[in-house]
Amino acid sequence: MLVTGKVIFVSFKDLEVYKRSYRLALKIHRFSLTLPKYLQFDIADQIRRASRSIPSDIAEAYARAKSNKDRANLLSDAIGSNEEMLFNLKFMKDTKLLDQKRYAEWVSEYTVNGKQLFRLIESLKRKD
Repeated sequence: MLVTGKVIFVSFKDLEVYKRSYRLALKIHRFSLTLPKYLQFDIADQIRRASRSIPSDIAEAYARAKSNKDRANLLSDAIGSNEEMLFNLKFMKDTKLLDQKRYAEWVSEYTVNGKQLFRLIESLKRKD
């Protein structure tokens, strides 16, 4: 965070939602590499891309947006990827690719992540 006079510039790296989604992306990446070889170009690739997309979309929103409204619109892509991860976690649990303990932990983390994204978007909409 950079403070100049009364203006505060927030880097996406300072956001808790970015930090959480980045940590989750690393966990998902490591887990995906343990899936069977025949799934590496299927579900493993899909969860790697979806999990990375969330922090990537946050970074893009803070780099490219010209207004808070624009930033909020770009962040909606991150919410979509977050929901995609929740779907994939349930699918992997139901197909026995993911154990119940890890499923519960990651669903909890992605649920919090989604709520943080939603609150961030709502706060940006109110600022414009």
